[in-house]
Amino acid sequence: MAGAARPAPDPGLGTPVTSSSPVHWTPAYVGLGSNLDGPTEQLRLAVDGLARMDHVRLVSTSAQYQTVPVGPVSQPDFTNAVAALLTTLDARALLDALLGLERRLGRLRDGTRWGPRRIDLDLLVFGAQRIDEPGLCVPHPQLAKRDFVLRPLHDVAPELDVPGVGRVAALLAAIGGT
Repeated sequence: MAGAARPAPDPGLGTPVTSSSPVHWTPAYVGLGSNLDGPTEQLRLAVDGLARMDHVRLVSTSAQYQTVPVGPVSQPDFTNAVAALLTTLDARALLDALLGLERRLGRLRDGTRWGPRRIDLDLLVFGAQRIDEPGLCVPHPQLAKRDFVLRPLHDVAPELDVPGVGRVAALLAAIGGT
C-alpha cells in the first residue's frame, strides 16, 4: 500500500517499530560476581547471557578482578567485573531479566547475605535515574564504598556521573583506588 508507514526492524532485536514509536536506549551498568564453580567461567556465561538478552545490547565489559569477600561468612575470593549495556527495558524489567539470568545460571537465593554464590548480577546504575523502591535501588546503595565495583566500573565508564553520587573516577580515588 503506497504511502503507508511500514515497520522498520529494531536494529539487532528483531522487534518491529514504527516511525511513530521511538525507541529509547538507556545506558545501564551491571556488576557481576562469582566465587563458586569456576568463577571465571561463571562470569563468561553471565556475559554471554547478557549479550543474548532481549531488548539489551552488551556494549563492553571490564577486566576481571579477584577480590576478598565482604561479610562474616568464610568463603573463597570473588571474581568481579562490570558490563555496560544499552536497553529499551525499564529498570524493573531489566532487574527482573537479570534475576532470571541468575536463576538460569544456577543461582540459589537462600537468604544468606554476603555468602558464596555461583553468580551475582547487580544493577548498579540505570541511566540518570535514582530509584528507591522495594527490591530496586539504583544507583546501587553501596557502589561508592566498594573497590570491587568501582574498579571494573572505571574500566568501562571512568567519567560516568553516577546520579546523586559522583563521577566514577573521583569515587574510586576517594577510596584509595587508582
